[in-house]
Amino acid sequence: MRLLHTSDWHVGRTFHGADLLADQDAVLAHLAELVERLSVDVVLVAGDVYDRAVPSAEAVRVATVALRRLRRAGAELVITSGNHDSAARLGAFADFAEAGGLHLRTTIEAIDRPVLLRDEYGPVALYGIPYLEPDPARLALGLKDARGHTAVLGEAMRRVRKDLSERSPETRSVVLAHAFVTGGVSSESERTIAVGGVEQVPGSVFDGVDYVALGHLHGPQRLAEHLRYSGSPLAYSFSETAPKSVWIVDLDEHGLAAVDRVELPVPRRLATLRGRLDELLEDPAHEEVREYYLSVTLTDPVRPVDAMRRLRGRFPYAVHLDWEPEGGASGALRYSLAVRGRTDIEIVENFLADCRGSEPSERERELLVAALEAAGRANADHREVVR
Repeated sequence: MRLLHTSDWHVGRTFHGADLLADQDAVLAHLAELVERLSVDVVLVAGDVYDRAVPSAEAVRVATVALRRLRRAGAELVITSGNHDSAARLGAFADFAEAGGLHLRTTIEAIDRPVLLRDEYGPVALYGIPYLEPDPARLALGLKDARGHTAVLGEAMRRVRKDLSERSPETRSVVLAHAFVTGGVSSESERTIAVGGVEQVPGSVFDGVDYVALGHLHGPQRLAEHLRYSGSPLAYSFSETAPKSVWIVDLDEHGLAAVDRVELPVPRRLATLRGRLDELLEDPAHEEVREYYLSVTLTDPVRPVDAMRRLRGRFPYAVHLDWEPEGGASGALRYSLAVRGRTDIEIVENFLADCRGSEPSERERELLVAALEAAGRANADHREVVR
């Protein structure tokens, strides 16, 4: 049996405000092409299908089209929910969807109820462990004293192993789980799942099965031969510079036979630029990144006015902007010291100078004085009315 392991689609997510639905649709369409080209039997999606618990109608449409393509390409689908998904919404029509080859495992009650498929060597049991919020899951699993992610995942896997022990010896096993396993490397785009304690769980929790398809971390990672993260199909932060990919997992009569990594296409690449605004706008060396998503750090000694608009005149996909003046900014004083003995206009002028790196012009100072005088009159009128 051949499996394709993917996760963390986060359909509906934006990238620093940029809409990613078209990019997500394109890369998910490529998964269907892989299914057909590589004769994949089952697609595993280990959580975070959507980026939010209540996805937009357009996000639902993109995800639905992706699932339809994968099914038409010939694969069964096994999906569990992640910490970004609403497990109840994602699994709402699980019983009906199963008849069409879409197997949703989003409830605690279904943890030890595997999707049973067969190949020429016999049965394969695929168990889905959704993201387990420790405290609610602890109660639902009947754990009185044990707490934390390790406890609830340990109980979930105990149930999986118990069910597996009651099946025929030739049954091979696969687990989908959405968790942070020790040894995994996070990026800037994952939402923390630490709730009242350590969010990581040891890999030994998942002992006893042939393959574990992990979700949650966005970079492809191998923690052990049978224990892997596929990562997200798109980059969701500028820290994710490694190529995106999926794992192609082969099972034979003995269990795990081979795992191969297949890189995914990149709809739009990422890059970072640093320098003075005028230099970035004029340097021909930057032409190659004109169509990339860009994170730009400006080093002008004075913060440029309308910098993002000017950048997008040359780099239409500039999405993130920082300002770090050459030589560094002077250390900030405590607020009480910064305002002590100063008039209102001096405080405002110093604030502007700290933010922009330059003093306000004479015209700007006249406007500030007028604004402060108007505010003072308004306060006086208010006090008179109160009296």
